[in-house]
Amino acid sequence: MAEKRFLPSDPSNGYDAIADEFMAVRSASGRSVVEEWAASLPQGASVIDVGAGSGEPLTAALIEAGLTVAAIDAAPKMIAAFRRRFPGLETACEPAETSRFFDRKFDAALAVGLIFLLEPETQRTLIPRLSTALKPGGRLLFSAPRQVCEWDDLLTGRRSWSLGDREYRALANAVGLDVIDAYADSGGTWYYDAQKRP
Repeated sequence: MAEKRFLPSDPSNGYDAIADEFMAVRSASGRSVVEEWAASLPQGASVIDVGAGSGEPLTAALIEAGLTVAAIDAAPKMIAAFRRRFPGLETACEPAETSRFFDRKFDAALAVGLIFLLEPETQRTLIPRLSTALKPGGRLLFSAPRQVCEWDDLLTGRRSWSLGDREYRALANAVGLDVIDAYADSGGTWYYDAQKRP
């Protein structure tokens, strides 16, 4: 298990402390899934990338698809790298669970590699916040393991949690989101594609 080099209350869930290491090892995993999802959205649709990290490779896929992207990440080093890669895009360095961006409405939201880093009760409040930020008919793509499980993040050493397929679907349904598809990528990461009811 990785050495814990931060306080438990760290809003970046340990990722600011290991930002350079994470950016060095981040693969293209998930890019093909996000490219396909982005292609299903209307040209120019507004998307909030939640937990965007440095913006590579997923935000880049959104931009290349012609979408209008805003991004948040709680790690100062990550958002600084993002701003260097994508100057001019609207960004905020803040945790998803308290982000001011959720006072607005977007056509879509992306939350890949984030939700399971949060404590279970925080996950249960974040999914409703994501729904609130979507326009009617808006789409949400997020990743989380299908099974109920806990594990230690390899880079940060912090605990991660999956609430499992049944609860993620129930949480989405309760806040007006229909899971219209769910699937794994080539690396085994599980994705939920949900749409907000009219």
